[in-house]
Amino acid sequence: MYLSGESIVVILVVGLIAGWLAGKIVRGTGFGLIGDIAIGIVGAFIASWLLPRLGIGLGVGLIRAIINSTIGAVLLLVIIRLVRRGGRW
Repeated sequence: MYLSGESIVVILVVGLIAGWLAGKIVRGTGFGLIGDIAIGIVGAFIASWLLPRLGIGLGVGLIRAIINSTIGAVLLLVIIRLVRRGGRW
């Protein structure tokens, strides 16, 4: 698999936007630049695995990537919050 410089930049920008949005949705203040990117990228992996299995596809192109990554990042943050608090919200 070959990733060009542009595709890496797109991955990082989508990860940053998705991580920041997820932090705001889950009542957080964000996790800093690196944290938001990491959460967004992991969220993208979660969404790319989960959403097709559920038959969900939202948007087109870059907007779809941002929406799907945000959904995955929100799921990740909710799971992390539940694990940290012993199953309580």
